[in-house]
Amino acid sequence: MHVLTKQSTKEQFKSNRNMYLFLTFIVASFIYILVTNDGINWGGFISMIIFYGIVYYIGAVFAKKKSNTITDMMIAKRSMPLWIAMFTMAATWVGGGYIVGTSESTYSAGLVWAQAPWGYALSLIIGGIFYARKMRRYEFMTMLDPIEMRFGKKVAGILYIPALLGEIFWSGAILTALGTTFGTILGLDFQTSIIISAVIAVAYTVVGGMWSVALTDVVQMLCVLIGLFIVVPYALMNVGGLSETIANYKVEMAGYVSLFPPLKGWEDPAWGNLYWNWWDYALLLIFGGIPWQVYFQRVLSAKSENTAMWLSITAGFICILAAIPAVLIGMIGLNADWASVGTSEPENAAMVLPYVLNYLTPGVVGAIGLGAIAAAVMSSMDSSILSASSMAAWNVYRPLIKPKASDKDLKKVIKRSIILVGIASTIIALNVKSVYALWYLCADLVYVILFPQLTMALFFKGANKYGAIAGFIVSLILRIGGGEPILNLPVWLPYPMIEDGVVLFPFRTLAMVSGLFTIYIVSKLTRRLCKPMPLRKPDHKQPNKAA
Repeated sequence: MHVLTKQSTKEQFKSNRNMYLFLTFIVASFIYILVTNDGINWGGFISMIIFYGIVYYIGAVFAKKKSNTITDMMIAKRSMPLWIAMFTMAATWVGGGYIVGTSESTYSAGLVWAQAPWGYALSLIIGGIFYARKMRRYEFMTMLDPIEMRFGKKVAGILYIPALLGEIFWSGAILTALGTTFGTILGLDFQTSIIISAVIAVAYTVVGGMWSVALTDVVQMLCVLIGLFIVVPYALMNVGGLSETIANYKVEMAGYVSLFPPLKGWEDPAWGNLYWNWWDYALLLIFGGIPWQVYFQRVLSAKSENTAMWLSITAGFICILAAIPAVLIGMIGLNADWASVGTSEPENAAMVLPYVLNYLTPGVVGAIGLGAIAAAVMSSMDSSILSASSMAAWNVYRPLIKPKASDKDLKKVIKRSIILVGIASTIIALNVKSVYALWYLCADLVYVILFPQLTMALFFKGANKYGAIAGFIVSLILRIGGGEPILNLPVWLPYPMIEDGVVLFPFRTLAMVSGLFTIYIVSKLTRRLCKPMPLRKPDHKQPNKAA
């Protein structure tokens, strides 16, 4: 009896170990914040900790019951229903960068430059119609699987690099958005807020994998939608209401209030060459939003082809819905009389959303809005770190390092990679001020390099390895030749429309299209030297369950 009781107690402690670790971390955080931070808004901070506790419980405790195999961890055993799948897809796109960035663009540059909402929505709709069904039909495990089958393991390994960088810098960018918001509203220092959020997101993702991410995303997406829509009416009361806000915004922003530039914008002195730059970024968002593992991980988790298609299309409309309050907050920020509420206007445009929450809404409402931002950040970060880690295990470790890796080996690699990617994202968020710009750089690398590779691997039966390598080289050269101010890379190709050292010519789209045609032409020319490989369903029996 004594032995059974002792064993039962040990098993109970083991099953609750993650919760004990979480509580220990929270207590340690309280002590650290109490010692190092003055002027904390303790009510708001405690509310955030309660919210994080609920999210952690759902992710780490409940979802762990569903994550016994590698397919559970990576793609939820392809059993995710539509209602969960559409929320986790939307939550992945509607991150802190999406919300804060949309408000920032609306506030500083005009509605016309707030391209992300409709750009990403179209990306999800196009992806659902043309890509999702085929990817799910072949039962791939990751986005890189069709590339690996068509072009080989080494090419897939190389293409993992831009995919990884995109996920890491995206996670870093949204953590930076959270740190800025927390600092403004809670009085919590930038570093502490980032570390707490990152640790919690990494912790439940390691334990539960895809089920953790999906189930917490449902809660987080509902928090985003409800929280932001609650904030807007209170903020509008301080600027004269909705009609007056929109009317004043149209006057202030003049010709930048529409969703699209003028039909012949290149002839408009206010636009000039910026017209072509606008379209370059618009196409980047639309088609560059497709070749992301964070997108296809949800597609491949769906119960069926139809579910895969509809979860993507539905998520596109949810993304547009979530952007409405963010756009209105940007307009409110431009209309606000900041002096009347005891402050000056935001020191930079990225601060407009936290300023509206902090100064133009009651304390409780501002805390609700902050919860929405925290939810948006965590829902995107957990998705990104799981996606990057899944590809690391399945498309790098399995084929190139340990071909006979067991199910247990792959799960171990994913968990370790989640921690490493989470740490890398946190370090970037803490140290790199231009993280948004770095994310855009990686986003256009995904657009320029990965989109043509994935598209040709899926839809062109004659695509071969030589074509893929040639397309990669052409796309990369044309992209780098346009320079990159972030990395101090000069423009060395003779592109037109260069102003102040920046190429306004749509050279990113040129690089993408050139890569696409190069894959096609070189594959045709070399089809006898390098036989095209067919797409097939992967052999999922390869990773066995042996220890």
